[in-house]
Amino acid sequence: MQTKVFHYTLTAFCAAIIAVLAQITIPLPLVPITGQTLAIGLVVTILGLKFGTYAVILYVCLGAFGLPVFQLFTGGFGILVGPTGGYILGFIPTALVIGLYLKWFGTTFKHAVIANLIGMFITLLFGAAWLKIAANLTWGAAFLSGIAPFIIVGIIKGVIAAWLDVIVRERLIHARMLEKLT
Repeated sequence: MQTKVFHYTLTAFCAAIIAVLAQITIPLPLVPITGQTLAIGLVVTILGLKFGTYAVILYVCLGAFGLPVFQLFTGGFGILVGPTGGYILGFIPTALVIGLYLKWFGTTFKHAVIANLIGMFITLLFGAAWLKIAANLTWGAAFLSGIAPFIIVGIIKGVIAAWLDVIVRERLIHARMLEKLT
């Protein structure tokens, strides 16, 4: 029982970390650069498939129900049907794929980088597809405004998430707080 409480508390804490990092924003015309994707990669890489995905689902649900957890302290269902909604909804399959990849190949720095890069592209594809619909763009315009500006920063975020994972995971394992989590 005590272990379940710890895991669910850690999951909620990680959903809060995603909400905090979502407030780090660099504005762009249609879709800003935020700390959300870094947080998604970091949380799933540390918590693993099950609890990492739970944390992401909790974050998305909190925002959908109106809590101001999305970028610029926004929330509500309207955000999910707006231009950035595809990215936010794409966080869930991103978490699943990152978690599955790491479950299959192990959580080493190399695999954490690969998993986070795959996750970045999943988020970008969901986001651009929805941006095409929500903003009534052509596929070319959706690519230019919804994917291209985020590739380099996404690679950087993927490496940072993997690097931080190595540090945090090592400390949590040393403190015997993570051994049964993933």
